[in-house]
Amino acid sequence: MKLEDIRREYLQDGLSEDMLDASPIKQFEKWLEQAVATNLPDPTAMVVATVDEHGQPSQRIVLLKHLDENGFVFFTNTGSRKAQELKGNNKISLHFPWHHMERQVIVYGEAKPLPTTAVAKYFLSRPKESQLAAWASQQSRPVSSRKVLMETFANMKQKFSDGEIPLPDFWGGYCVEPTKIEFWQGGAHRLHDRFMYQRHADGSWLFGRLNP
Repeated sequence: MKLEDIRREYLQDGLSEDMLDASPIKQFEKWLEQAVATNLPDPTAMVVATVDEHGQPSQRIVLLKHLDENGFVFFTNTGSRKAQELKGNNKISLHFPWHHMERQVIVYGEAKPLPTTAVAKYFLSRPKESQLAAWASQQSRPVSSRKVLMETFANMKQKFSDGEIPLPDFWGGYCVEPTKIEFWQGGAHRLHDRFMYQRHADGSWLFGRLNP
């Protein structure tokens, strides 16, 4: 297999200034709605990039769970690698790769912890099995086997067999407050359309075209 020969042209669509909303949040919502309408699996999946104390980046796929003018919201185990890295450096990047639409969106910003009330509201809305999984998993830490993990899950299922499953004290959420958002639309001959929105101190947004 010759990897250098794997390529395709991007011919589906174009992107120009007059097609963009003044608000990158509204523009993102428009693109997300279009992604959902195409029945793309996991349209809210995003690559979340953080960095450790040595400057080593790490990435993982997480689901976007809420969006408004304040930012992009996701939830996680606060003992996870991403949460621990955000403690030391809350700078973060989100990447939405909508390949089939020849689009991608990159969000740059800072992750701010959500209040417990917001975390609890989301946690209690999750399927029961997902709630139990949150209790069973010491996320990002070593485990000797899947058998051990499933035994812990079974124990938690027994422990919380009666009544509501409480919010773990190691479960939290973040709102990524964006400072920059890039919209990318594939173009012919690798002449892609790229626009970067930048947030100013007064909260207003301005955008401009980037070279592909």
